Amino acid sequence: MRNDATTLTRDRTGKPASGDEQTEITLAFDDNRLASLVFGHYDQNLAHLERRLGVMANANGNHVVLKGLAEPSEQARRVLENLYRKVKTGGTVSMGDIDGAIEETSLQKSLFPSVAEPGRLGFEAVHTRKRGAVKARNAAQDAYLRALKRHELVLAEGPAGTGKTWLAVGHAVSLLEQGVVERLILSRPAVEAGERLGFLPGDMREKVDPYLRPIYDALYDFMEARHVERGLQTGMIEIAPLAFMRGRTLTNAVVLLDEAQNTSSMQMKMFLTRLGENSRMIITGDPTQIDLPPGQKSGLVEAVALLSKVEGIGYASFGEADVVRHDLVRRIVKAYEDAARSMQPEVRRP
Repeated sequence: MRNDATTLTRDRTGKPASGDEQTEITLAFDDNRLASLVFGHYDQNLAHLERRLGVMANANGNHVVLKGLAEPSEQARRVLENLYRKVKTGGTVSMGDIDGAIEETSLQKSLFPSVAEPGRLGFEAVHTRKRGAVKARNAAQDAYLRALKRHELVLAEGPAGTGKTWLAVGHAVSLLEQGVVERLILSRPAVEAGERLGFLPGDMREKVDPYLRPIYDALYDFMEARHVERGLQTGMIEIAPLAFMRGRTLTNAVVLLDEAQNTSSMQMKMFLTRLGENSRMIITGDPTQIDLPPGQKSGLVEAVALLSKVEGIGYASFGEADVVRHDLVRRIVKAYEDAARSMQPEVRRP
């Protein structure tokens, strides 16, 4: 390590460990307080690491001893070192951060050397003033952030809890803060999924705000509340239903359309053709949660089929394995996907 921990690696015989042998690794961090942040309350972070990698991790003060097979033990060492560097710069460690660090260290050997980007050492990150650097937690999120940075139009589809909307809002806020764009426009289709807009109290904005609440939540995660309110008052930030986009040309803006699986084909075509000069467009949705009337084609599904291979358009796909919201959410999504697959009719071969 770089002057902040001492690493000793030995197998049971005292020889350097090979991949299929038991080994023991001792880490000694130079700051007890920071080490305790890495280990977690009652060492809960180490317990999570043990479950994920199948190793034993015993902490004592600023020391931790890792025992197990050589490869997962070495990966656990890299995870703890990465998390220690994070807390040294003022960051915090959550269960999701541990999962992200595990994914990152498991892919560093095979994924990143093949990427033709000198100096690329890990997953991509979104940088905002409020949250600092927010790194991708898995390969799908990493590919998503790279697509957002390289393309003016990005289509992203996948189940709930994979970070599609949250990362898109973070990326949009970073572009706004860097001065790349002048406006931030966030939109959703206000689909009446069993409820009627007319029964909601208030004026039009008060009626549609509940549909846009998740976007507000993500926005407040990445920006100070006073900056959000000021942006909404000045028009620098606009949150509007999809229907309000018709007839507009959106220039010098980053435009996010969330829940795009609930757009019709005509709505999606209308939205895509709003793209103006120096603008970016991000479209996210979950094709398994379509609330359109039966028989109506989803604009997102159609757009992905037509545009995912068009030059200049980025595409990101997420699966149940990429869920980062909560491990129970991952299992729920998997159960629904398994049930959907079991209900599909078998194709008989001649």
